[in-house]
Parts: sequence; structure tokens; C-alpha cells
Amino acid sequence: MIAIIDYDIGNITAVSNMLSRIGLQSQITSLAEDVERADRIILPGNGSFDACMKNLRATGLIPVLEHKVLEQHTPLLGICVGAQMLGLGSEEGVEQGLGWLDMEVLRFPDIPDLRVPHMGWNHVRSMSFANALTCEMANDARFYFVHSYYMQPKNSSDILMSATYGIEFAAGVSRGNISGVQFHPEKSHRFGKQLLASFAGGL
Repeated sequence: MIAIIDYDIGNITAVSNMLSRIGLQSQITSLAEDVERADRIILPGNGSFDACMKNLRATGLIPVLEHKVLEQHTPLLGICVGAQMLGLGSEEGVEQGLGWLDMEVLRFPDIPDLRVPHMGWNHVRSMSFANALTCEMANDARFYFVHSYYMQPKNSSDILMSATYGIEFAAGVSRGNISGVQFHPEKSHRFGKQLLASFAGGL
């Protein structure tokens, strides 16, 4: 069962609906016992970094998430701000991230004619087809983005996918059982379905 973490941020039913469309069972939950039973975990997120971190801490789920992810090595996928939260922190706010990846989150630089936020469809390139998330990813894969800040891992080996918007940035990150994507697979039609199916198949 895939647990989708509910911490009162955004419309997370879209993630559940997309999983249902590809025949995968999921449970939207804020209960520790549900997380303990999960085979895989999805951490969604949208809005501001600080609001997401504060809401997640308020659920009391961080200890069970750390147990599942860091000790039991349960596969976890962060989506959008949920991916950014895997790092140390963000220029957007002052809250500390989960710190599971050695990664900062930076604002897109001021570039003439570059509109921020980066919003819409963009081509994504796989940096490693050895990873379960990208092993089936098409060369023409396009995903839907909505973000003003981007992930910057300190170790280039943690960059799983890249995209370009004024600069080249990490569209996906991964280390071991922990992965995150800056885009929204639940809004990305067939490419999003494939990525979520790959996540369900194992990391």
C-alpha cells in the first residue's frame, strides 16, 4: 500500500486519483499506524516551504517517517515542495528541512525575460537510467511544473533528472530509497503515470 501523507497542504486527492487510474492502491493519511504499514510513501507539497514544514511537524509524523525511511529504507517520493523538504532548507523561508538529502533550495536567478514562477510543461532529461524511477522514462518525457525555487544537491550524483529554465536545474533527485521530483506527476498525463508506476515497482 502507498501512503500519501496528509498534512493539510494542497489538493492531494489528485495524487490518489492518478494512482487509481493506473491500478495502484493508496491511502491518504495523517495517522502514524497507517504510515507504519505502508510499503511506499508519497510526500506531496505545494505553497510555501515554511508552511509545509510547519504543518508536517504539527502532525507529529516526522519520527515515524524517519523510522520508515531512514531505518527501514521504505521507498519515499517527494513531490514539488515535498521534494524540496527532503533537503536542509530553502531560501524561501527560515524553517529547517528534513535533512535527508544534502541539498539546498534556491530561487531562480533574475534573468531578463525569464518569468518566475516557472509554470507549465517542460522537457525532463534522465541523468541515470539505472534508477527505477527513470528506467522506463521516455526520451521525450515532459512534465508539468509550478515553482519559483529549485533544488540544488551538494552531490551531483544525487541529481536524477534535469531540466532547463534559464538555467539547468535538478528536476529530480534520488539517493537510495529517497527520491523527489520538482514537477507534478499527477498533472503530467502519460509521463506522470509512467513515473508513478515505476515508483510503485520499486526503488
